[in-house]
Order: sequence, then C-alpha cells, then structure tokens
Amino acid sequence: MSEETGTSKAGFVALIGAPNAGKSTLLNQLIGQKLAIVTHKAQTTRTRIRGITMEGKSQIVFVDTPGIFTPKRRLDKAMVAAAWGGADDADVTALIVDAKRTRPDHEGFIAILDSLAGAKHPCLLVLNKVDEAPRERLMELAAVANEKATFADTFMISALNGSGVADLRARLGDMMPEGPYLYPEDQVADLSQRVLASEITREKLFLRMHDELPYATTVETEGWTVKKDGSVKIDQVVYVERPGQKGIVLGKGGAAIKEIGSQARKDIEEALDIKAHLFLFVKVREKWGDDPERYRMMGLDFPGK
Repeated sequence: MSEETGTSKAGFVALIGAPNAGKSTLLNQLIGQKLAIVTHKAQTTRTRIRGITMEGKSQIVFVDTPGIFTPKRRLDKAMVAAAWGGADDADVTALIVDAKRTRPDHEGFIAILDSLAGAKHPCLLVLNKVDEAPRERLMELAAVANEKATFADTFMISALNGSGVADLRARLGDMMPEGPYLYPEDQVADLSQRVLASEITREKLFLRMHDELPYATTVETEGWTVKKDGSVKIDQVVYVERPGQKGIVLGKGGAAIKEIGSQARKDIEEALDIKAHLFLFVKVREKWGDDPERYRMMGLDFPGK
C-alpha cells in the first residue's frame, strides 16, 4: 500500500456515461473546484477535460468525457469517439449512471454495459443521484450492470451534495498504478487558461439561452493580454451558424450578451485567480461544425461523414 511504503502512485480515471449522468458535477466534486461545464442541457461537455487531485500518495488524473449517445451529426460522432477514446486510454473507467432517470432495461444503458464487457482494465459502477431514486431501482441497476459487465466495486453517490464521493476517491487512489506523479502536486487541471475561459463562457451561454439556442454554437478565446497591473484582457468570440442566431445571443439592446459576459467574467476570475476584463463578440460562421480546425481547437478528432 503506497501510504505505508511512501511509494507514489499516478494514473488516469475516465468518467464515462450517458449525457446528463452527472459526470461534470462529479468531476468538480472530486477536484474540489469548478473545472467542467454543468448545465441542464445534455451533451454540453465536448472536450476531454482533465482534472487532477491528490489522494494520499496517489495522483489521480480524471478525464471527464463527453456523454455517450447515438450520434447523428459530425460533431456528435467526434464527441462519442472522444468518450470511448478516453475510456480506452485510462487505468480505470468509472461508469456514471443517473439512477433517478435510468431504467434497468434502457437501451443506451445496456449498450454501454455491452461495450464495457471486454474492458482490459478495472471498471467501477457509480450510481449517481441516489438520494432521488427508489431503493428498488438502485438494486436493479446494480444487478443488471454487474451481470452484463465486470465491475471491481459499486458506489452509490450524490455528485451534487458530495455524499459518497470521498469513499469513491479513496478507492480510486488505491487503484492507481505505482509510478511518479504526472503533474505538479498543486496542479488541478491540464486545460490551458484560454480553453477553460472559453468553456466557462460557453456554460453561461447555454444557461442563459436555454432552448433558444441550438448546439451549433462555440466559444473561442482569441485574445489574452496581460496588462501592466497584472489583470488580463480576454477577447472571446461566440460563433453561431446562422444570422438569426446572432440576434438571439446578443439580445435586445445587447442585454443578453452583457449578462452572459458579466457572469462568465466572475467565474473566470474565481477559477483562474485573476482580475479579468472580458470582451465578447458574436460572429456568424456557417457550418463551423464541418471545419476540421474547430475540432482541433476543442481537442477532438475530425470524423468522416
């Protein structure tokens, strides 16, 4: 055991599951601060976000992957490929299941279990939102999952209030392979500041727009200037696919984009521990979802049709 011998451990844990299973909320709980987008809209995580935490002598690198679902568009295919790629590259895979909404016979749930059946590394089953699910549902989900695939352990947690998360983190620390740390001990993410700032603004965009805005929207940090007083001027562009969407994002008299910018700036300052001056611009870029460069910037492989 590394705690007794002083031997360091380090490894990767992939958090996978269906959209809105609570992976991003769980990542933020495991790390102890906000790294990932958390909204009511499914499929908001597009990139593989790595969060890092220390558990005793173990360094755990969490990979919060996009939700696994049946892809229809090119962007969907890239997101699902990224999710399974994150699982394949990990030392441990944690399957996060929304116990409140997932039925034991749900087609998507069964499909993920079938895909995990041949996993070459340990897997954990994590039933989330257990405080909102009946006990019978929890027992059925656990039984079906452990029958279809091999799980080293089953955890029942609430990512929202943190119940059960400490036990999960301790178990994962034990499961990490021996080896040197992969990152400095005080580092909590390997996202660049520019990307993290973009993700924060994209979250505020989704929260403000609700169902008015399609998923064909992205945010890019195009300018990052450190001023003499140590503050940072951040220029970001919100890209939409059609001219009509630009007006939705701007809002009447620019009210919507002003509110989004104000909320994003506060979270950026808190997450990055900086004083920020955020400037948002809205531009139309038709069919950006078919542009390989946009995928590269999000850390996704550009798939074929």
